[in-house]
Amino acid sequence: MAHYDYRCTSCSHVFEVEHGMTEHPDVTCPVCGAPADKVFNASGIEFKGSGFYNTDQRGGSSSATKASAPAGGSGHTCENCPHKGE
Repeated sequence: MAHYDYRCTSCSHVFEVEHGMTEHPDVTCPVCGAPADKVFNASGIEFKGSGFYNTDQRGGSSSATKASAPAGGSGHTCENCPHKGE
């Protein structure tokens, strides 16, 4: 169950209602009984810092990549590869 904020259309009282995400109930104000509308707030999730989205699928120097690299050391196996000399 999710928690949602509602605001009364008559007295502007703000209150919380718990219901399923797919439900759209007719909500009334607990103070005056008038209809209430859902209040849309910004998400509580904040993405701060650098690289928060790279942690699960980072390429490059992870231990798994090093373990599967060929014995040549560069990680490139094709003869005509432009990175062969690296």
